[in-house]
Amino acid sequence: MDIGRFSVPPGIGDRVIALGVAALLLGTGLAGEHPGTGPDMLGYALLVAGGLALAARRRAPLTVLAVTGLCAVGYQAAGFDALAVSYLVAVYGAVRAGHRAVTAAASVAMLAVLLLTALLFHDGPAGEALAQARHVLEIAWLIAAFAAGEALRQAEQRADEAERTREETARRRADEERLHIARELHDSLTHQISIIKVQSEVAVHVARRRGEQVPEALLAIQEAGREATRELRATLEALRDDDTTPPRGLDHIPELVEQTNRAGLAATLTIKGQRTDVPAAVGRTAYRVVQEALTNIVRHACAATVSVRIDYRATSLTVQVDDDGRATPDTVPTPGLGLLGMRERVTALGGLLHAQPRSDRGFTVQAELPVERAS
Repeated sequence: MDIGRFSVPPGIGDRVIALGVAALLLGTGLAGEHPGTGPDMLGYALLVAGGLALAARRRAPLTVLAVTGLCAVGYQAAGFDALAVSYLVAVYGAVRAGHRAVTAAASVAMLAVLLLTALLFHDGPAGEALAQARHVLEIAWLIAAFAAGEALRQAEQRADEAERTREETARRRADEERLHIARELHDSLTHQISIIKVQSEVAVHVARRRGEQVPEALLAIQEAGREATRELRATLEALRDDDTTPPRGLDHIPELVEQTNRAGLAATLTIKGQRTDVPAAVGRTAYRVVQEALTNIVRHACAATVSVRIDYRATSLTVQVDDDGRATPDTVPTPGLGLLGMRERVTALGGLLHAQPRSDRGFTVQAELPVERAS
């Protein structure tokens, strides 16, 4: 429960309620005329045990229901004329937890046993009348406890449903906004970039056919147009992704290696360690790192061979991509968008990314991704 900013954990609240009910039942028992020896001591113990059992009503509502019911029958059989308060609280908890049918059946049986116990305990017409009156009172209190538990259960269900509805609405609005941005980008940029790209390529083609030297600025425009087209296409695909396609992961890395082979590179894939299931986010990040690394190698590295290694370790997953391209130990890596994107994905999972030239020749990209194993 919450009082302003002060919050009481549910476990502490349950213990307080259990102690309160136990004290109430014990006080009711002590107020009666009992010598405090023999069967009466067992009755006092059952009064206290029925109340203290309520401390576990959230963890084991049906067990608490059975325990409090048996305690109520026991102390009434021992001659204690006390209302089964602990059982009423247990009924409320069990119904709130969703065990309506079992609770209803147990309560009907409980009422029958309590009535029989009261009739046996009270002798004569006056005792029978008192037993009947107590039976009516117990029925009323049981109905009230059942109704209270059901009302709160339905209220919690409605609250959960409202929360899910808010999340779904927010997600749908975000999807609509992404599609809107994608359409705007497509309408405003794609046509202009395509024109620049086509015109620059035509100009380069015409100059080469005439045997003229192609200006470096024109070649730069041609390459920039191609790169802008690729980046724009990737951005539009990301914006239009509505999670309807299965996520790419470790199982799809062999496809990337095969595609690299078809692109003219000698690509190999090595898997080390005992293969185990990893979180989906780790698998997606590993796939994206390998994808981006292979793409950069095909575009810029001028490499002949490339190797991809996946290493399953006890607490981490390591992916490494090496090439024999033109990079040398003195080469300073250019922090492009692809490298920045890889680093952001890896660090978001608490991992480390190493991207640097190799000691002899070529470039290496290594991502170490932490993996939490189930115990």
